[in-house]
Amino acid sequence: MAKKIAKVVGNMLIAQSGGPTVVINQSLVGAVLEAKKHQEIQKIYGALHGIKGILNEDLIDLGRESVATLKAVAQTPSSGLGSVRKKPTPEDCAKIFEKLKKHNVRYFFYIGGNDSAETAHIINEEAKQAGYEMHCFHIPKTVDNDLRENDHTPGFASSAKFVAQAFMGDDLDNAALPGVKINVIMGRHAGFLTAASALARTYPGAGPHLIYLPERPFDLEKFPEQVKAAVDKFGRCVVAVSEGISDSSGLAIAAAFTKEVDSHGNVQLSGSGALGDALVGLIKQKTDITRVRADTFGYLQRSFPGVVSENDAKEAFAAGREAVKCATGADVDGSIAIRRKPGKQYQIYFERVELRSVAKETRHMPDAFIAPNGCDVTKAFLDYARPIVGKLPQIGRFKRIPVKK
Repeated sequence: MAKKIAKVVGNMLIAQSGGPTVVINQSLVGAVLEAKKHQEIQKIYGALHGIKGILNEDLIDLGRESVATLKAVAQTPSSGLGSVRKKPTPEDCAKIFEKLKKHNVRYFFYIGGNDSAETAHIINEEAKQAGYEMHCFHIPKTVDNDLRENDHTPGFASSAKFVAQAFMGDDLDNAALPGVKINVIMGRHAGFLTAASALARTYPGAGPHLIYLPERPFDLEKFPEQVKAAVDKFGRCVVAVSEGISDSSGLAIAAAFTKEVDSHGNVQLSGSGALGDALVGLIKQKTDITRVRADTFGYLQRSFPGVVSENDAKEAFAAGREAVKCATGADVDGSIAIRRKPGKQYQIYFERVELRSVAKETRHMPDAFIAPNGCDVTKAFLDYARPIVGKLPQIGRFKRIPVKK
């Protein structure tokens, strides 16, 4: 049960963190428009580039933005306030808390993934220890769909739709000029986004024909054999590969091909074509297949304009609104989780969960979503993903009625 306290009057501050998405601004604007309805929230501030903006007091007055501007921003991909990859130290969190006190922030909202939830949790603990009344909420966001407590996460469905449509196009291209095509997709530890490529199978024999997820060990010896078997069966092969595929010891396959690291010291996976190039070379070396190509989707799948899931946009907006409703109700803190109602008809509801239950740890693709052969998904995943991704373009194909010779 959430702890209950009386309402507190003061200012609100909201910020965005981590990788941008197509719908992260929906959550931002949903929160701001809801906040305008509550008298206990006096001013509405936005921090530019997440906690970096708070530390530098680089704030803007969102309460003075017009409704028309807010709605236009909501429809725009990427982070309207700018984002940040900075992981705060305990000293940073103490400084952030002091900045919030200085500006009489009593309602703090942080939109992001599990690291953002952890940051909100630490700041919230600072406030409690100081006896400072502040309602602190995390609003979920990540294209990786790896937040605990959530059936799915705002941002995932739209990126999944991009991945599915990209594979639909690539599959048609590959069918016209047969060969092997490998696409590398985001997902360091969770394979949800890569799995979404399976939605591209809109006709018998459509690709992707092989799907490799980080939840299963990747065998460099078996891979060329599996590709060759697919080519023998279909006359071609389209492959979906998660950037985070690892060997049986847990070492990322990409680690052998790049020395670049990200801001957290992890091997840089997104934005590098090294993995795709290496897999192309492996197929050419181990098989007699000559037409082999690879693309790395990189950051394209995160904020691509015009490719948005209708449900994703609605739910992202509602998550931001729900966070403010909870904070201005009687809940001190928490994270907003999306739950799916049981039954055949797709319905969701929101539930407040503890910040610590979302922070740090990530979730993975359930075993029930992964095919026994380890290089495909199951019908259970498709049933899970289709309602949140929404409609995809229709594909027309000739019946190929032969002419008598």
